[in-house]
Amino acid sequence: MIIDPNILITWGGVSKIYKKNEVIFSEGSNARFYFQIMDGHVKMFNINDDGKEFIQGFFQSGDSFGEPPLFLCEKYPASAIATKESIIFKLSRELLLKILFAYPELQLEFIQILSKRIFLKANSIRDIINNDPEHRLLCFLKNFKHNYLIEGKCIMPFTRQELANFTGLRVETVIRTLKKMCSEKKIEIINRKIYY
Repeated sequence: MIIDPNILITWGGVSKIYKKNEVIFSEGSNARFYFQIMDGHVKMFNINDDGKEFIQGFFQSGDSFGEPPLFLCEKYPASAIATKESIIFKLSRELLLKILFAYPELQLEFIQILSKRIFLKANSIRDIINNDPEHRLLCFLKNFKHNYLIEGKCIMPFTRQELANFTGLRVETVIRTLKKMCSEKKIEIINRKIYY
């Protein structure tokens, strides 16, 4: 949790329940609010002119999202939707800045979180541009586990389509590559679930 929910409430934050697939903000809209997930999951994504989706990120309970354009007073470069019913705190930019001035230790946390996201984004772009499908998928799975401090083999919470949308691959390529990776024992597939 970046900001204690009690602090958010004290400073005027309100929680809202978003239904599954409900839009939180749309690409191109003005960034005016800080969002922090109390419970649920959020997907940030872009859709190109051909209707192909590219996932920018998934966020879960305890995560915040959409801060860079908020701090810069820019428009959102992607859309965000709840991927399941979610409870999300919403706080205006002005009140967020007041909290950050009142609690300087939170400033360092924001710097670290934003720096980590930039670092991971740079690595994922490098992996997408320079490598074959297997390498893209392995890097994505490894980065996901690292980002959420997951140790050992676990179920990956992504569909084949979501993996394609994250890595810039076609879903057919993802399916074919996952089968190959399974036969080489780099992953396991049990009841259509991916274990890595």
